[in-house]
Amino acid sequence: MEKILVIGAGGQLGTELTKALVNRYGADAVIASDFQESVRGKFDYCSFRTLNVMDKEASAKLIHEEKITQIYHLAAILSATGEKNPIQAWDLNMGGLLSVLELAKEYKISKVFWPSSIAVFGPDTPKENTPQDAFKNPTTVYGISKLAGEHWCEYYFNKYGVDIRSLRYPGLIGYKSMAGGGTTDYAVDIFHKAVNNENFTCFLQEDTYLPMMYMEDAVNATIELMEAPTTAIKIRTSYNVSGMSFSPKEIYDCIKMHQPDFKIKYEPDFRQSIADSWPKSIDDSAAQNDWGWKAKFDLTKMSAEILTKLPAYFNYNTK
Repeated sequence: MEKILVIGAGGQLGTELTKALVNRYGADAVIASDFQESVRGKFDYCSFRTLNVMDKEASAKLIHEEKITQIYHLAAILSATGEKNPIQAWDLNMGGLLSVLELAKEYKISKVFWPSSIAVFGPDTPKENTPQDAFKNPTTVYGISKLAGEHWCEYYFNKYGVDIRSLRYPGLIGYKSMAGGGTTDYAVDIFHKAVNNENFTCFLQEDTYLPMMYMEDAVNATIELMEAPTTAIKIRTSYNVSGMSFSPKEIYDCIKMHQPDFKIKYEPDFRQSIADSWPKSIDDSAAQNDWGWKAKFDLTKMSAEILTKLPAYFNYNTK
């Protein structure tokens, strides 16, 4: 029987991925963990442990006692938040990953998942249909830590046989959690403002294109990658994945089709330069060819689903 530990389960991705893993493997097979005790209430359907991934001793104790076979390591400080405290972001993002890699080696964990990001790319990367092996010169500490992390993952696979798998996520958009401090998170917050009948102030210019993915697609991609045969995984740094690409104006126009009175204004801040250094669209043909990845959601389908489900999920009064 698999015993899966999700580290950083209380975040945007972890909230939905943990539920999907429970649905697939059963509540007894999944343990959610987060350093914030306050998120415990999200996980009344499975076991929850308060855990700081930087506490290697506590992590080792949990892995040993619960006989963990798989780890999904999601804990990280994201791009915009990381620029406000780069040393802290590096310490957590790098230290947490290295701790998990060492524990996976020591306890012979069968599979590990760790998320990378389009933040590994930079201003000298081709912007359109950015290829899997494109040149990478990240401009944020988040991107620097993710690029270094990709190579650590490859190193631990080649040197110690740790079966660690990774995806370079684009911006992730869902309705079950709030924005988490990323540069692409305007595309989460805009839906909350719309259903609350509030005006939205966007911190990016209206024509800033970025690759994005609906959370359901992101969760499916993650589980499909982890369930793929070892022989199908050809890339041990991180796979490009994508679902769609759009600008703030395009998502606004899409929302307006459902809510004609919705208003937006644009006030670009320091996150604009981060976005400008990232790809506009992603080539994920390697993931498609190696393990059969294919997105299901485009902007229109995603927007309709979020606007339908978000109000009830957060008990918003839409009258």
